Order: sequence, then structure tokens, then C-alpha cells
Amino acid sequence: MWDVAQIGNDLYTGRRSIDFIGRQRQWYLFSGVLIALALVGIFARGLNFGIEFRGGSEYRLTNVADTSGYEDKAKAAIASAGIPGNVVTTIIGGDSVRVQSEAAGDRNEAAKAALATAFGVSQDTVSASLIGPSWGESVSQKALQALIVFLLLVALVMAIYFRTWKMALAGLVALIHDLVITVGVYALFGFEITPSSMIGFLTILGYSLYDTVVVFDKVRENTAAAIGSRRQSYAQAANLAVNQTLVRSINTTVVALLPILAILVVGFTKLGPGTLLDLALALFVGIAVGAYSSIFIATPLLVDLRRGEPALVELAKHAAKSQAREATLVRAEAGMPADQTGARRADATRASASAAVAELADTEIGVETDAAGRPVHKWTASGPRNQPKRTPRSKR
Repeated sequence: MWDVAQIGNDLYTGRRSIDFIGRQRQWYLFSGVLIALALVGIFARGLNFGIEFRGGSEYRLTNVADTSGYEDKAKAAIASAGIPGNVVTTIIGGDSVRVQSEAAGDRNEAAKAALATAFGVSQDTVSASLIGPSWGESVSQKALQALIVFLLLVALVMAIYFRTWKMALAGLVALIHDLVITVGVYALFGFEITPSSMIGFLTILGYSLYDTVVVFDKVRENTAAAIGSRRQSYAQAANLAVNQTLVRSINTTVVALLPILAILVVGFTKLGPGTLLDLALALFVGIAVGAYSSIFIATPLLVDLRRGEPALVELAKHAAKSQAREATLVRAEAGMPADQTGARRADATRASASAAVAELADTEIGVETDAAGRPVHKWTASGPRNQPKRTPRSKR
């Protein structure tokens, strides 16, 4: 049995590490395959828009005793009423049938009577509604406008908060990645897209962005520590950030998906198509994809975007030197008695500090050193005249 708490602690402290950054090509390839399949579904198979978008008539029959052959019965009844076009029929909750057709117009009552006769129910139990396509078109336009405004605001806020546009760009790519794959799943499996689905598509962007911002904030924190110590490169600091937030991201995603999964099960088995099921399906697919992108796509992409910055290239060189010295020390200690390893490590630490001070003296702040390479205090380096005056004991 795995100790999840211990694994999470090891990932956070760095005792264990998963190389997310070093394997970014694998993640990119996997996402590329998913996006390609999504695009094939969207453009080759097409999206299954609900009646709210295409317009038409919808009939619902309740307490149907015999639902066998319901598709053929519905098509024959609609055709006998003189309504042309395609007919979409769905079983709801086991004893209810939903029939969607082209707009019936003045043939509405004839269609209700034909359906009641075909399924053996009273005409009073057949409900009919006429839906025009203009409402769905308006919803689509508003959703598209909301998406554009949302992405622009996200880019602006992330660029200001993280003080770099590259983090904003990586976050936006992850959001678009989630949206394309989610819509592609709908296309490939023929799920119906309704206004509730559109709301779900916009909602999942918030979940995906939340996870991404949490990881990026940890990346910024680790980067500051790496620049201060010069013992880690930017890629290593970013990889540590993903490992530190991994368990948290998984737990948050699982907690969010469990109630949605329960709604999906009840919706598919009992309730049938409807607003609740449409919204739950979009949220389930989108949250799962969003958790994947925040871990495997957003941060590796951020590292690739910033890898060539001069300051980070210099940081990687210093980190490589520091890690090489530590590796040499470990190899040397492997052949030494246990009582000598501590003194040897202390000497190496002092030597490493002196080397770092010498580098700073040459490149940055002009720290002065003595003949042994030790840093000299500014008062000592400036001469006795600038040293602080000491009060004699007799006057204290």
C-alpha cells in the first residue's frame, strides 16, 4: 500500500522527483495526438448541435409502456404527419421518449397525434415545444465574446502578476489546449452541444487556470530561491515546483470530479438528456483535461519559452558548477572514513563560498577579499579611519 502522505512529502522536499521538464517532448507528442484527433472529430465528423442551435420541434412522451423500436416508430409517425427532415429520438429515464424534428408549424397537432398512436399513449401526455434557431445563435455569439474577453483579461492579469508575458502565453496555450480537446471529445463521441455545454466550456477554463496559476506561483518562488543560492537551474526549480504541487493538484481534481461523476451516472441512468447532464459532462471532461495541462503542458512550455534568457543561462552555468562540486565531494567521501567526512564537507563548503565570492567580485558587486580569498568587511577594507569608534570601558 502506498503512503500518499509520505510520497507527497518526499516530492515536496525533493527526496523524490518526477522529471516533468526533461520529458516535455513526450508530453507534447501525447497532447499533439489528442489535439489531432480532436480536430479530426471537429472538422471531419462535425459537432452535434442541439435543437436550441438548429431550431425545430421537440416532443416528449411519458409513461411509454413499450419503447422497443422507438426510433422507427418516431420516424414513421413524424413522416405520416408530413414533417420532412431528420428525426432524433432519445430514451429518457426508461419510460420516456424525446423526439426532435424539423419545425412542425401548423402540423404540430398532427405530429402529436401520430406519436401518441405510434407509442400507445394518450395525446394529452405528449408535450410539444417549438424552438427557433435565433436564440441558440445569440447564445453562441455571447459565449464567443465572453471567451475572447476572458482570454484577454487572463493574459493581462497574469502578465502583471508574474511580471512576464511568457507566463501569460504559456497559461493561454494551456487553456486553448483544454478547450480544443474538450470540444473534440464531444465531436468524436457525438455528444450533443447545448447552451448548457457552452456554459460548461467556459467554466472549465476557470478550473484549468486555477491549477496553472498555483503551479506558476510555486515556480516563481523556487526561481527566487535558485537565483539566491545559485545551486539550481531554472528548469530544475520549475520541475521541483511541479513535483511540490502534484499531490495537491491530483487531490483537488479528484475531489472536484467525484460529485460530477455521480451526477453523470444519475443523469445517464435516470434523468436522461437535460441541462444538468449537459453541464456535468462538459465539466467532467474539461476538469480532467485541465489538470493534465497544468502539470504536463503549461510549466514545460514556460521553461522552453524562458530557457534562452541570458540571466537564466548564467544561472544554469553556476548551478552546473555547484552541482559538479557537490558530486565530486560525494564521490570523495565514499572512500573516506566516516569521522572525516564532516570536516571534508566543511572545507569544501568554505572553498565553494570563497569561489562564489570571487565570482561576485569579478562580475557583480565588487566584494573585496584578502589573500586567502575570504571576504573582507567594508570597514576593514576601507582602512582604520572609516571604522566605527569604540567607547573605552572607563566611559561606558
